[in-house]
Amino acid sequence: MELFVLWDIDHTLIENAGVSKEIYAAAFRGLSGREPTEPARTEGRTDRLIMRDMFVRDGLPVPGWPFVETALAQAGEARLEELRRRGTALPGVHDALKAASAQTGWISSVLTGNISANARVKLAAFGLDSLLDLPVGAYGADAELRPHLVAVARERAQRLHGVAADIPTVLVGDTPRDVEAALTTGSSVLAVASGIHTQEELTAAGAVEVLPDLSDTKRVLGILESFAGH
Repeated sequence: MELFVLWDIDHTLIENAGVSKEIYAAAFRGLSGREPTEPARTEGRTDRLIMRDMFVRDGLPVPGWPFVETALAQAGEARLEELRRRGTALPGVHDALKAASAQTGWISSVLTGNISANARVKLAAFGLDSLLDLPVGAYGADAELRPHLVAVARERAQRLHGVAADIPTVLVGDTPRDVEAALTTGSSVLAVASGIHTQEELTAAGAVEVLPDLSDTKRVLGILESFAGH
């Protein structure tokens, strides 16, 4: 059966060990010529919102998005080796992605607040990029709000793979924003408590299926398969 699986990246597939916030700070510094007064606030938000918030909080005019995206991409590329040194793929992720990619009729990609260039950096750092169909993913440059990214990914899947507009879709993520994006777009959700949010918090946000992480490949695949008939 067909299924469109969209994985979050940070704290779902990888632990970035603080490198993400360093990327935002470096992009801000490159655009403004000064250090931000506070670290970036992420928690499942898109790069568009994260960077705009940093400038607004510091009372600075927000640069045009093309300049912001370029600064983010440069900062991300410069930190590939640092990410590889300090970060890690989370438990079970490689096996889960490999298993999902082998399922007939499944499309396995990403739905992330990161711009596409930095999503690729983060995945490539741990050899995960080849296990995902990245062209059909949705990224932080595509919309400001996470729920809107679901429509972007679905449109790309239709255009690039000819799937039906109503293909069953499941989001896998670690924040209440991932859960919200699924619930508001008619998608299913598998929440994982591998970030800062507990299983109880994710359940309270509306997730029916919640795991501590992705380490149990058989369990992960079983949950995903249950969504294929929805």
